Amino acid sequence: MPLLHRARAAAMTALLAAGCLAASLPAAAQPWVSPVTPECIQPGPLLRYLVVFSQLTTPAMADAEITEACGTTTVYYPEISVAVATSPDPSFLKLIGPQRAYSAQAESVKRSPKRKKDDTELLRPSGVRSGEQWDMDLIKAPAAHEVTTGSKSVVVGVLDSGVDARHPDLADALAPELSAGCLTGKPDTTPSAWAPTTSPHGTHVAGTIAAADDGRGVVGVAPGVRIASVKVVDDEGFIYPEYAVCGFMWAAAQGMTITNNSYFIDPYLFTCQSEPGQRVIYEAVRRAVDYATSQNVLTVAAAGNAAADLSRPGRDSMSPTNGDAQTRPVDSTCVVLPAQLKNVVGVSAVESTKTKAGYSSYGLGAIDVTAPGGDVRSPNGCVLSTVPSGYDYSCGTSMAAPHAAGVAALIASTHPEADAVSLGRMLNVQAETLACPADYDLNGTGVQDAFCTGYSEYNSFYGHGLVDALAAVTK
Repeated sequence: MPLLHRARAAAMTALLAAGCLAASLPAAAQPWVSPVTPECIQPGPLLRYLVVFSQLTTPAMADAEITEACGTTTVYYPEISVAVATSPDPSFLKLIGPQRAYSAQAESVKRSPKRKKDDTELLRPSGVRSGEQWDMDLIKAPAAHEVTTGSKSVVVGVLDSGVDARHPDLADALAPELSAGCLTGKPDTTPSAWAPTTSPHGTHVAGTIAAADDGRGVVGVAPGVRIASVKVVDDEGFIYPEYAVCGFMWAAAQGMTITNNSYFIDPYLFTCQSEPGQRVIYEAVRRAVDYATSQNVLTVAAAGNAAADLSRPGRDSMSPTNGDAQTRPVDSTCVVLPAQLKNVVGVSAVESTKTKAGYSSYGLGAIDVTAPGGDVRSPNGCVLSTVPSGYDYSCGTSMAAPHAAGVAALIASTHPEADAVSLGRMLNVQAETLACPADYDLNGTGVQDAFCTGYSEYNSFYGHGLVDALAAVTK
């Protein structure tokens, strides 16, 4: 790239960082855009970047800076001043600024990644009966359905690995016109972009929320509501930040009521705001969630299956997920995304005895409510739900979160005037109080497997308590 182009890019970066450019450039003016020259294309892989701009940066200004840095804009979200860009130039990150851009792909190339392991537990069923849905009984869903099964005006976005539109339990609930794939960071409404490919996870989650109450198969928490498939999990099992940002922005644009997020954002279990690249991830995702909340979309997210105290994590031995994990110290500036963000309902998991599942992460202030996630060691095992071409059992906080999202959908159905903040508050208030267990020795060794803190109405294991579908439609 010519030196003049690089100098102009650096100058524009400095102006944006200082907040000066927006003030000096009239809104209608078109900034000078340099063409990408042959010198700009250097022999590197074409990588995708998440770029965070100062607030109120116009699309033209963002595109100009990306072009100057030898990149191409894939999409720009002016509501949150975040872009997704691609570039084959190894200097792109340096030109934009490592404090303002991040590429999970670039880190993946360095690490020669393997496919990410799904940390939920899958068990094949011997048969399918709705009576096996102990989880629905636990949250009083059958009793709630005698009052209402939910409203078609309520839409739950399933931000996951895709939903099987042909499954008989889901076909009537799924809204194809509201579905999209987000694996480039830009919404793609082509049906193949939001259909499941390598993972049954999203279809399982969708069934827990809204599987039809038709006397066959399984029944969801809110079988009368609609769902949208928003694919944010790629074929290697990763949920990179640009996928999630796209998902939240799409949900907001389509006026969805709730999103379910049964994942943490790769490649870090804990995203640390003190690290330059991770700070970009945190800021972009935070902006997207906050914007979705401002558009009255309630975000529900799984706490994770690391059995970690999220309020005092101490160490992270699972990151990076797209390479060889290294044990590293983490402090209070390091959080699980999106579960620990301010405007998110964080959900832990309980087994059939209403005891925190051993794998479930927890933490005072991190958990808002709890819901059935099952446990292979529990008398009733895992959660039964839909998967492409059938049914399956699965355990995890990934299974707990859609129970909470489904109950929130019932609340939204009976309180159509409620905004996102009010929905979250009612979900908390109507939960069944669960006190800290007197003894949490799961394997009988005489040693406590985790320590619950707080009081009966609000504690680190269960937050405000177990979600209650009946209360959602009667209180």
